[in-house]
Amino acid sequence: MFEGCLSLCDQNSRMIAFRKFLNKKSLRAVTGEFLATLIFVLFSVGSTVNWEEVDDQPLPASRLLISISFGLSYAVMVKCFSDISGAHINPAVTLAMVFTRRLNIVKAFIYLVAQCLGATAGSAILFVVTPESVRGRLGVTWVSSSLTVFQAFMVELLITFQMIFVVYATSDPKSTHLKGSAAVDIGLSISIGHLFAVPYTGASMNPARSLGPAIVTGFWEDHWVYWVGPILGAIIAAALHKYFLHPSLKKPLLDGVSEKEEGADMLQATNMDESNQPESFGGIADLEVDESNRLESLNDINIENPADNESDLFSTGKKNEALSAV
Repeated sequence: MFEGCLSLCDQNSRMIAFRKFLNKKSLRAVTGEFLATLIFVLFSVGSTVNWEEVDDQPLPASRLLISISFGLSYAVMVKCFSDISGAHINPAVTLAMVFTRRLNIVKAFIYLVAQCLGATAGSAILFVVTPESVRGRLGVTWVSSSLTVFQAFMVELLITFQMIFVVYATSDPKSTHLKGSAAVDIGLSISIGHLFAVPYTGASMNPARSLGPAIVTGFWEDHWVYWVGPILGAIIAAALHKYFLHPSLKKPLLDGVSEKEEGADMLQATNMDESNQPESFGGIADLEVDESNRLESLNDINIENPADNESDLFSTGKKNEALSAV
C-alpha cells in the first residue's frame, strides 16, 4: 500500500511538472530548440557535401572548412536562441544539465524530442536541395576503418568532454573573470573538436547531429558510438566542473533555483511566488539572469557607511547573494 502511494505521488508530480511546462513561454522554448537544431544541422552538415567532382570551380569539403562551419553555425544559434530556449541544440548538453540539476526531466525530455526532430528536418531539407550526384552519405558520421569501435567511442567522449566543459565554464555565474561572448567560446570549442576528430569519427559531439543524417540516408553503422560517447563525456565534464572544480556554495534545485539558508531564509524561500521568478533553461541565458542578480546585490551594499550593511542585508534576505557575488 505504501509503495502504491509513492507511485501515485510520483505520477502526480510528473503530471504537475508537465502541466507547468505547457505555457506560452515553454512552448516558445521548445520551438526555439527545434529551429536552432534544424538550422544548425542544415548549414553545418551542408558544409560536408563535396562538390569537387561536378563543379567547374571546385570547393572540396576540407577539414578546415567543416570545422569553421560547425563552430560558426553553433555560435550563431547560441547567440540567437539563448534567451529563448537556453540554446542547447544538443542532447548531450541537455542531459548534462539534467545530471547537474539545472533542468527538470520533463522539460529535458521534450527538448530531446525537439532536437531530434529538428536535426531530422534539417537533414531532410539538405537532402532535397542537394543534387543526387554529390549527396554521398550526406554528412553521416562513421568510424574510420583504421580505428576500433572502442577508440572511436573514446574520441567522441573526449571531444564532447572539452566542449561541455567550455559550456559550463562560460555559463557559470561565479566565473566573473571571463570576458567576451560565451557563444563564440562554445563555437571555438566545437571547431577545435572537429579539427582534431574529423578523420577519426567525423567529430559528432552531438547525438542529434548524427541522428538526422542517419535517418535520412539509412546508414546506422556504429551509430551507438555517437550517443553513448558524447553523453558520457558530457556528464563527466559537467560533474567535474560543478561538483569538484567549481562547487556551489548553495544546494542546487531543479531548473537552476538555489536553496536559501536554513531557518528564516528557508521559510522565505518556500513562500516565494514562482510566477515572479525568471524561467531557467539550464543554458547560456541563465548567465545573464545571474549577472543581473549579482549587480543588484552589490548595489544594495552601502559603501559610504559599512555599518549599515549588516542590518540591511539581514532585513532584505540578500546577505548570501552579496557574499557569493564578491
